[in-house]
Amino acid sequence: MSDVEDAISRAYRGEWARIVASLTRRFSNLDLAEEAAAEAFATAVARWPTDGVPPNPGAWLTTTATRKGIDRMRRENQRVGKHKEAQMVFDNAPPESIGAIDDDRLRLIFTCCHPALAMETRVALTLRMIGGLTVAEIARAFLVSESTMGQRITRAKAKIKAARIPYRMPSAADLPGRVSGVLAVLFLVFNEGYLATGPGTGPVRADLTAEAIRLTRLVRALMPEDGEVAGLLALMLLTEARRTARISMNGELIPLDEQDRGAWDPALIAEGHRLVRERLAAAAAGEAPGRYQILAAIGAVHTSARDIRDTDWSQVVALYDQLVNVDPSPIIALNRAIAVAELDGPRVALATVDRLETGLNGYHAFHATRADLLRRLGRSQDARAAYDKAIDLAGNTAETANLSRRRDQLQ
Repeated sequence: MSDVEDAISRAYRGEWARIVASLTRRFSNLDLAEEAAAEAFATAVARWPTDGVPPNPGAWLTTTATRKGIDRMRRENQRVGKHKEAQMVFDNAPPESIGAIDDDRLRLIFTCCHPALAMETRVALTLRMIGGLTVAEIARAFLVSESTMGQRITRAKAKIKAARIPYRMPSAADLPGRVSGVLAVLFLVFNEGYLATGPGTGPVRADLTAEAIRLTRLVRALMPEDGEVAGLLALMLLTEARRTARISMNGELIPLDEQDRGAWDPALIAEGHRLVRERLAAAAAGEAPGRYQILAAIGAVHTSARDIRDTDWSQVVALYDQLVNVDPSPIIALNRAIAVAELDGPRVALATVDRLETGLNGYHAFHATRADLLRRLGRSQDARAAYDKAIDLAGNTAETANLSRRRDQLQ
């Protein structure tokens, strides 16, 4: 990759969400904002190799995207016989009241997570607009085809436009109806950064994990008493604390049982544990924990163990039992089976995993888990076939390297 291509790639990862959010505030049109941002990046691809990378790529892209958006507005106005310039063309337009937190990206998340949209659609649209994920990457996260996901996103943008859903921070009364979708989006943005699947990206995207944590902190400032917001922040912090220990020098994923725990970030762990203790106290007072709070508690158990052998697997399984009641999804059942393998052995866990095949056959982690259990049972031929399937489905380079090594070590 050339220096210019690298600069464009870094600008896309770092600036896409900010530019789209800024244009959405100015033009109040998601389609226009996305198209203008895409045109700006296309212009950069055409011009930067000749003109050189500008000193401030983000400012250059924002200015170019704004001009592209204004040009589109003018062409649209002329085509429908309108001659009045849109107010957003002028920089001296009166500032809009934007609520308690002045953050364009957070406002865009709340716009995309309007209750008029189905939950899966809210999440997919925001991953596209804020996370900058491709339709293919989002489709993989939802285990659906790329064409299906593209149609969902297109319909969501059309509905926002037709319903005139405003681009603003919701009122305090509206927050509870929006926050579940917002948290789901932030969780998936974090996950894409934690285990990146996009072509041409590194195995970990620290820009996405950092942005997800930053935005979750802002949501917590808006809703300091919400247990699920605190739970998600704790989960992110405890997961992020392990990031630098997860990838080897040769780019291979290091599983939890092989990580150097001395490389974990103690400050992030301490903050995450404090939030988990707060939520445990609330649960003791009768407040039932939600999905993110239970996941954070599982993360706290793992990060409390000085060595993998010190892990309290019975507590982990008990927490997963609690989580299954809140979220009976096959992925949660798969993760529970991994913990069961440590407590009751791989044969018991494999019986559970095999029952999940119908719902998870297209999910690489299902085949990777199954391969590991088969390996532990000495069924090398079956394990090899499962590893092959997992490698075919995995989109993360570090994970693929780890799976390939494990497969090649089979006798």
